Amino acid sequence: MKKEILINSNDYETRVAILENDLLVEFQVEREVSERMVGDIYKGIVRTVLPGMQAAFIDIGLSRAAYLHSSDIGKESDKNFDHDDFDDEEAPAEIIRKKRKVSIERVLKKNQEVLVQIIKEPISTKGPRITTEISIPGRYLVLVPDDDHVRVSKRISNWGERKRLKKILNPLRPEGFGLIIRTEGEGQEEANFRSDIKRLLKLWRSLKKKADSSQAPFLIHKEAEMTVSMIRDIFTDDVERILIDNKNDYKRIISYFRQVAPHLKNRVELYKGEQPLFDLYDLEPEIDKMLERKVWLKKGAYLIIDQTEAMVTIDVNTGRYVGGKDQEETIFRTNIDAAREIARQVRLRDIGGLLVFDFIDMYNRDNRRKLYEEFIKSLANDRAKRAVNQVTDFGLMEMTRERVRQSHLHKLSDPCTHCNGLGRVLSRETVATKIERWFMRAKAGKEFGSFHLIINPTLAEAMSDNGTDRVQRLMKIYKFKINIVRDTTIPLQDYRVFDGDSNEEITNLYKV
Repeated sequence: MKKEILINSNDYETRVAILENDLLVEFQVEREVSERMVGDIYKGIVRTVLPGMQAAFIDIGLSRAAYLHSSDIGKESDKNFDHDDFDDEEAPAEIIRKKRKVSIERVLKKNQEVLVQIIKEPISTKGPRITTEISIPGRYLVLVPDDDHVRVSKRISNWGERKRLKKILNPLRPEGFGLIIRTEGEGQEEANFRSDIKRLLKLWRSLKKKADSSQAPFLIHKEAEMTVSMIRDIFTDDVERILIDNKNDYKRIISYFRQVAPHLKNRVELYKGEQPLFDLYDLEPEIDKMLERKVWLKKGAYLIIDQTEAMVTIDVNTGRYVGGKDQEETIFRTNIDAAREIARQVRLRDIGGLLVFDFIDMYNRDNRRKLYEEFIKSLANDRAKRAVNQVTDFGLMEMTRERVRQSHLHKLSDPCTHCNGLGRVLSRETVATKIERWFMRAKAGKEFGSFHLIINPTLAEAMSDNGTDRVQRLMKIYKFKINIVRDTTIPLQDYRVFDGDSNEEITNLYKV
């Protein structure tokens, strides 16, 4: 598989695009106003301990307190889990851990100082999620202070290789530290691991010294910027090249590879062309489509992607695709194409949490099994942790995918000021009826007799449709004087009412 990484940056943002066989499959963007936080290490203060939730809220100096669950507290109940069964998310400073049972009130007390690391960025109204089990990622290893085990990524599936790696690393493990061998460590020799351990120990000692001399809440360590951290985590031997259009980023990445992987630095190129880098690969239209609700498939079928705070649903529709004479085969082919595109869109949009895919119903159980297998195969290169259920009799497939930050939809867009993110606005008939009820309440209030009603011109026309002037009817019934003011700046579903005598706005007096 041909794999390339493109990096485009300017004074305001840095964008990273990952291409597989010239197809955009992953996209990341970082701006100064929304820097990545996963992997950052803080010295915090415990503000609240909640035994009923088995959680605590930690002040780390941000606008919202960080959330710490008991399962994210290290160095407890180590005997309750298998130390050799770990996954490798390949994400910057991502914690490689297992859920542990520990009573949080036994470990944490109010106003206690604690060293923590962010494992999930703030999402919506929630603060960041943190862990007390610090991990320092390197090129081939992750260093885990206050641990004493050598673990191997589950993505290294060859048992002979796993055994070889543990045999190399067990004697190299520093006293008081654990080591996790990352996927990129597969096939590496002892010298590379020694070099990685040396760098990581030096960094940890520097961080520990800083933590001991700092007063909480305080930022102890900022995870490497996106360009370096992503290159560290995704630039494997199967990547043919990295193309960068910014000289400073180019120098920074070359410097990184000189230290950790000199044999790969020749694959890093500085782009000097006149045409913008992303335009050269025709990526801008793909990035724009990434925020659209409807995604067209090649044969005329399409997906509808709806994201809410709780879950994401993706609906598959045949659209213009009519297929051949066999209906089951037509549906099967559509679902297979949809499964491949859904896998791509999930990665591309960085969608996490609970996902439900509504495929077109298939009666053949064997086809449902093939659909599931195709979806799993299409997700093979996804770096996020995930779990996928089989297709149900109703054509539904459920999936959970690790969510450490907001999806691109929420990161790159704001809720609509007209519909407040609902995606729909009230119909003209509904708004006209709401206005009538407003004047009904005004009549009961007996405070005013003259009004200025400010509404959108389109709504004003709707209130006069079918030869019935609803405003005239209101004036006749309630003995009011209502002056209609047409204002193109007011949303269609809104209205404002002013007292005709004092010109004071009184909309909220009778608005429910």
